[in-house]
Amino acid sequence: MPEQSQYVISVDGEPARFAAYVDADQLRVFSHTEVDPRFEGQGVGAALVRGALDDVRARKLRVLPVCPFVRGYLARHREYADLVYDVRSRVTD
Repeated sequence: MPEQSQYVISVDGEPARFAAYVDADQLRVFSHTEVDPRFEGQGVGAALVRGALDDVRARKLRVLPVCPFVRGYLARHREYADLVYDVRSRVTD
């Protein structure tokens, strides 16, 4: 089983939020995102996911957003739509 990793963002040196993922081939599966309640509503989560998706793009990977927060971010930021893995495109007749 692949090892779980995470992106972490800090505010004033304190961990504020993380986005957990697992890699499988050329796919980064985002499974869970969590925020410290002290930092909610400050755009920390959006900054974290934006940075994570920029990293995915730089690594030429695709994204499978299992996590609702990442899925919601992607729905609002169509500039990252090309990164999303679409299982329907992998199905052949």
